[in-house]
Amino acid sequence: MLDKGIGHVYIKPRTPRLNGKVERSHRIDADEFYRLLDGIVIDDVNVFNARLKEWQDYYNYDRPHGSLNGQTPYGRLRQKTQAEAPGRSRSTAVAQA
Repeated sequence: MLDKGIGHVYIKPRTPRLNGKVERSHRIDADEFYRLLDGIVIDDVNVFNARLKEWQDYYNYDRPHGSLNGQTPYGRLRQKTQAEAPGRSRSTAVAQA
């Protein structure tokens, strides 16, 4: 990431209010993904990665998100990208207005 000019910013320890989106993501992972694995020992990284990929696909394509008014992240992305006219970027539309 550093080669792309994206640096890492550290927050003060034990201040989740400064890192709310990440903290929420960790909570959802614990409540939903790791609960699916409760009691299952996966000692094969390939099996774990396959289960994680299934979870990520479900989370992004099928699971409704309250913060998106019940849409999935993929559904919201499609809505936002289809809202722009083909061949016309948002900045072009604003410049022409």
